[in-house]
Amino acid sequence: MSPLKPGHARAAVAPDERFMRECMKLASRGKGRVSPNPLVGAVLVRGNRIIARGWHRRFGGPHAEVDCLRLARGNLAGTTLFVNLEPCAHYGKTPPCTERIIASGIGSVVIAMKDPNPLVAGRGIRALRGAGIRVSCGLLEAEARQLNRFFLKHIARAMPYVHVKIAQSIDGFIGGERAPRYLTSSPSLRLVHRWRAEHDAVLVGAGTVHADNPHLTVRHSRGHDPHVVVIDGRLSIPEHASVLRRDRGRGVFLCVSERAAAAAKSKVQRLEARGILVLRFPAPKGVLGLREVLAALYRFSVGSVLVEGGSSIFTQFLGEGLADELSIFVTPLMLGAGVPVFGSGRRRKSPFVRFTGFQTRRVGKDVLFTTQFRQGR
Repeated sequence: MSPLKPGHARAAVAPDERFMRECMKLASRGKGRVSPNPLVGAVLVRGNRIIARGWHRRFGGPHAEVDCLRLARGNLAGTTLFVNLEPCAHYGKTPPCTERIIASGIGSVVIAMKDPNPLVAGRGIRALRGAGIRVSCGLLEAEARQLNRFFLKHIARAMPYVHVKIAQSIDGFIGGERAPRYLTSSPSLRLVHRWRAEHDAVLVGAGTVHADNPHLTVRHSRGHDPHVVVIDGRLSIPEHASVLRRDRGRGVFLCVSERAAAAAKSKVQRLEARGILVLRFPAPKGVLGLREVLAALYRFSVGSVLVEGGSSIFTQFLGEGLADELSIFVTPLMLGAGVPVFGSGRRRKSPFVRFTGFQTRRVGKDVLFTTQFRQGR
């Protein structure tokens, strides 16, 4: 930390911003546990002191406002509730949060952003104001939208948020005979496993299953194993592949062409008897349409997908503009030959993608490049 120059005072963080950032910190604890619901945290403040905290801990459980208020004691007149997303005003798995807030006697509510869910969409704010509660909205809205980017994508477009993760050598290969089992460093591996726990599903192509037989579980971080999605148009992966194990209750989605499913009915029946969901898609050119795959996954309440390979899958997601976020780990290693990042063989061709900027940071010995794409591009 650099020292302050004489005559300069360090800018103090406004109390309201500090309280809202505490809400978002609490909300983050629900990552991987509340989907398809949003991440929400709440703090109750009297004067400049937090007197109660809460967050949405699991899907179907109490919302953040209720979790916070059940810890509050005494007369709440004159207190302010901070929450990073507009309180709900409708009956779902739980009663409306606005009713609980109004009944508590709270004097004012500060909200980071409106809820775009059509069931809410301003109704919560109107209900609170109609009850005489002072409401302000928009504090740290950009940070709030970033926190709930998975939710904002799927609630607005009925499609999962897609995060493409690539790990490559300096010379642009993701694997090969010379490649170590794990291309990147241990810190990068731990970060990817944390991402797995935060997404609803992890997706790979059949080529990755044949080459690596990955488990795609969370082993180097805390959290739940994500669902598994395998794009296997020809229904070629072996029935004993590790990704087809439904350990700890995770779902397995095997996406195949209608033609391949019809030609291998007995294999499909064996897989379905094990609880594997075999999703069939038309593939007139021999390639599954990923947009149709994503739409089908959303119907199974998959709100976010981490794409981990391989070359043809990366090429298709980026080339068709289906990625919302891209993370590229570059490790200080030159393989000289192997599996290229994009395409393979005759189809070795990088997709045309226009980037508006990357963020860069070190993760162990690797360099991580990240960017987010504007939705609707």
